[in-house]
Amino acid sequence: MTIPPLSIAAAGMQNAANRFEASARRTASGSLDDLAVEAVEQIRAKTDFAANAAVVRTADEMVGTLLDVLA
Repeated sequence: MTIPPLSIAAAGMQNAANRFEASARRTASGSLDDLAVEAVEQIRAKTDFAANAAVVRTADEMVGTLLDVLA
């Protein structure tokens, strides 16, 4: 059984957004000692989101190309 790349990428984007939001909440309510850790987590979440967005764009382009070939 294969899982479509769009579903995987969408789940990855949602996960990254949730991680970023949780980190932002911890940053707002936490101590300054944890600021560096949370900054790294937010950068990681942003990078993960961008990577999954690139998968969505690539999959969209592939489907468009396939439809162009079949038309």
